[in-house]
Amino acid sequence: MDYLIAFLIGGAICGLVQILMDKTKLMPGRIMVILVCLGALLGIFGIYEPFSKWAGAGATVPLVGFGNVLFQGVKDAIDKKGFLGLFEGGFTASAVGISAALVISYIASWIFKPKMKV
Repeated sequence: MDYLIAFLIGGAICGLVQILMDKTKLMPGRIMVILVCLGALLGIFGIYEPFSKWAGAGATVPLVGFGNVLFQGVKDAIDKKGFLGLFEGGFTASAVGISAALVISYIASWIFKPKMKV
């Protein structure tokens, strides 16, 4: 049942994003920023954690989960290091995910020969 819930929630998030892309003039980059900010806001108000426990990977894998990871990292770093944690926490919490994305993207560029759009 956990797999079904994760699939449905992740699909619903992707479906809502697709509707935003089709029905508005928002560019994909702006929609991505909206999702990251939404995840951070849901974390600030304490909504994201119970939602992610219920929805599993359907809520934690999309960009909404990345926003929450950034928020949690900043919150924890501020608790430990004070004001300087504001600048360090998000990078520390998300370093593994960002590094993996960079390495995998680089390897994919070797395989698929990307071309610049003109």
